[in-house]
Amino acid sequence: MTGALLVASVFGYGLMILCGRVLGPADYKVFLAFWGLIFGLGSAISPVEQEVSRLAAQAELDGRRTGPDALRTVGVAAVLVALFGLVLFIPPVNERLFDGHAELVAITVCGGLGYVVLYGVRGLLIGHRRIPAYAGITVVEPTVRVALAVLLVVVGLAGIVPLAVAVAAGVLAWVVFTPVTARLLDRRGPGAGWRPVTRTTLQLMAGSTLTATVVTGFPAMVSLLAPAGDPAVVGAFLSALTLARFPLVALLPVQALAVPAIVRLSATADGRRRLHGWLLKGVVGVVVVGVVGAAAGAAVGPWLVRLVYGQGFVVAGWAVAGLVFSSVLLAGVQLLAAVLLARGRAGAVLRTWAATAAPSLAVLAWWPADTVVSSVLGLVVGPAVGVLVGFVAVWRRGGAG
Repeated sequence: MTGALLVASVFGYGLMILCGRVLGPADYKVFLAFWGLIFGLGSAISPVEQEVSRLAAQAELDGRRTGPDALRTVGVAAVLVALFGLVLFIPPVNERLFDGHAELVAITVCGGLGYVVLYGVRGLLIGHRRIPAYAGITVVEPTVRVALAVLLVVVGLAGIVPLAVAVAAGVLAWVVFTPVTARLLDRRGPGAGWRPVTRTTLQLMAGSTLTATVVTGFPAMVSLLAPAGDPAVVGAFLSALTLARFPLVALLPVQALAVPAIVRLSATADGRRRLHGWLLKGVVGVVVVGVVGAAAGAAVGPWLVRLVYGQGFVVAGWAVAGLVFSSVLLAGVQLLAAVLLARGRAGAVLRTWAATAAPSLAVLAWWPADTVVSSVLGLVVGPAVGVLVGFVAVWRRGGAG
């Protein structure tokens, strides 16, 4: 599983770097808006994987296959993605996001619908501890993207739209694994019904949408809320952001792994006590690692951005330091949210991510400074508030599960 996550992360970021070098800073800004939106949408849909993995883990503990609530969760998420797609087709919205490349809207929506099914399949696999299959689907998804993108570059079709198609194609990885997952489902088994599933899914996806605004979708938020500024300067800053967010993209599958593990751990009083202690140490560790990482980012970050993307990508050391510190804080928020989700507290997950996203976006939109300064400040303040709110929510019920 560790090997699969490493391969997926390297391939994903390798593709991002390839696109940056092929397109250049100005076009890369448009591409990053698409990248941020489709992967932000993927992040918003990711609770499908976590909730299905929770249902599957509980079913396995009960000695049965996963019931119809898993399919209901996927269905609700698909409807939400389709509704979101209608908003993107509004001309002023897609013009501001994609700067004349309206075809990117259709690619984004198709990719989002593919993500819904992909995450449902992944949730079933990990919830029932089908680790080899889960590792396989984790590797196949980015491999398809990279292979198609390299082919397009080789044949001379390395424009924004063809590369966007390559990015979206990876979500079709689920097709290969449908025979395995079909055996894990029991459509006539016990379930809570449509109303509770819809309520839980709405809460989790609302929280995850807020997550996406400060993780994978932040470049799109910059285009919407703070579009002014030199495109080359902002593009270079967003390139540094994508590098600083590298651990968080890798952490998304870890969240899915954590949910069924916490379900099993919370089944006993001793397990709940151990989990409580780990959380306290983890929050302290987040602060320590964040400070050390920020210092390292300030020292080598600007050089690393130029090394990876090219000499035209210039960003200040203080900005990289803030982005690294923000990423570490967000990792803490993600794991706290996974604990709350495993305990069935969807409302607390939503409140935690609202406390994270609201300050970040408010500072980005209204702080009286240039785009880079307001972005860095917002990305530090918001996650700090989110860690505090999430930790309090977990701690209050830490011993009770």
